[in-house]
Amino acid sequence: MSPGTLLDMTRSEAMAACEEGLLKPLPPELTASAPDGTPASQDFLPGALGRCFISHSIFATVVAYRRDAFPGERPTRIADLFDQQRFPGPRALQRTPAANLEWALLSYRVPREELYRLLSTRRGLDLAFARLQSIDNIHWWESGETPVHLLEEGRVVMASGYNGRFFAAMVERDLPIEILWDGQLQEHETWAIPRGAPNPEAAQTFIRFATTSERQVELARHIPYGPTRRSAAMQVTTHRDSGLDMRLHIPTHPINAQGAVTKDETWYARTQERIEALFRETLFREALTTQE
Repeated sequence: MSPGTLLDMTRSEAMAACEEGLLKPLPPELTASAPDGTPASQDFLPGALGRCFISHSIFATVVAYRRDAFPGERPTRIADLFDQQRFPGPRALQRTPAANLEWALLSYRVPREELYRLLSTRRGLDLAFARLQSIDNIHWWESGETPVHLLEEGRVVMASGYNGRFFAAMVERDLPIEILWDGQLQEHETWAIPRGAPNPEAAQTFIRFATTSERQVELARHIPYGPTRRSAAMQVTTHRDSGLDMRLHIPTHPINAQGAVTKDETWYARTQERIEALFRETLFREALTTQE
């Protein structure tokens, strides 16, 4: 049997591609039950099973900081990203509205469940942009490895980035950084099959295999991404190479997830073009930042 064609996509990408008819719809019975017999529909987290995709892991955009930059009091809340009086030094942020807008409103103590309602108003956007403009000396990044390099070189003291990249820098390069989990923006990584792909049966067989509880547990031993199945989250153990307890390094661990925000992909899909334009116009029309 020849191999099938698979796509590894973020959930927002998969939702958009499915809406445009670019992906093959998946049969509801494709995923296996949990080891204890719990149906997949009850075992997977909300939003993990889509018409054309199945989420296999959850990653997060987070803030990390250099431990040696703050030898006394250290950042504990996402609001500390914006507090350069108590935590002085340059920041690095991704050149995109996602995460930055949510973090800005969280710094005003806006409840997580109200974020996207407020961001749908001009008042909410103005509040978020004002908070971002209050930061002196921002290094705006686009490549996922850039914030790690900026922290490593000491060019910034705090940076946004992907939790997997920061974990690798901490474990493989012994970089003296800590992840600030408060406000983490969680996103789903999914499997999908292009419409018209050859041998879709083989692709479906792989998806069923790769999304079992056992495979999700094994994946979490290699990279610090959270399982999308409740049964798998309960079984996460140690990092395969370093022996670190991976439960403390995945976004979905109960301690890490206390202040988590789930990215509203539907809101971004509906507003992306307008929000991107406002983001560029407001934050990059004045020479207030250092661009990377």
